[in-house]
Amino acid sequence: MTPDKEDTLPDKIPTHIGIIMDGNGRWALARGLPRMAGHRAGTENLRRIIEACIEFGIKYLTIYAFSTENWGRPSTEVQGLMRIFENVIDNEFQELNDQGVRLRHIGRLDRLRPSFRKKVLEAIELTRNNDRLILNIAFNYGGRDEIVCAIQALIRDGVKVDDVTDNLVSQYLFTAGVPDPDMIIRTSGELRGSNFLIWQGAYSEWYFPATFWPDFDRQELLKAIEEFSQRERRYGLTTKQAKQKKHHAP
Repeated sequence: MTPDKEDTLPDKIPTHIGIIMDGNGRWALARGLPRMAGHRAGTENLRRIIEACIEFGIKYLTIYAFSTENWGRPSTEVQGLMRIFENVIDNEFQELNDQGVRLRHIGRLDRLRPSFRKKVLEAIELTRNNDRLILNIAFNYGGRDEIVCAIQALIRDGVKVDDVTDNLVSQYLFTAGVPDPDMIIRTSGELRGSNFLIWQGAYSEWYFPATFWPDFDRQELLKAIEEFSQRERRYGLTTKQAKQKKHHAP
């Protein structure tokens, strides 16, 4: 699939996009619907955004599906979300596999029902050789928890203090082997990072559209990519230094 003729993709396309899919509940309430209707609409929208990422040549997509803090929501909502997520595995997995999507999980699976956890692990294994789009699902995930887990693993492995580097820590994160996100999008207009990819997003370009997640469609994603293409990423350098570094990059 290629972009529509009327669309002109920028020359600079992010390799990795992270998305905080926010606003499902407010989308539903604005329409007089129950919150779960918003979550279902948000799940349906994810399919469209995955297809758009493939179309636009995005190689990595990380979605914030369920945080470690979300367990504190009303039990009926948590249970409803679990049913929706399990239905996604049951109903969407084969199509994702056919599209060449590789599923990865970041976070913890220990609080899922054994049957659901088994389905997730099977989907991860069956798609492990796909490479058209790497879809990281942050489920029961928290950025602080991820860093704590990395520190604990470093200690268990007996890593010496002087051997700890940025690159080594990255290898101990849930996202090991995945490049840091070039851009992180949070829909609904909220201006918070909410414990998402704290380490990995240190130099990400953030984008905060007011659009609720169920309405964040292909054109909205294209607008985000266009915005990204206009930004100058200096990584703490001056504009002149950044341009020189880019010019001399292999």
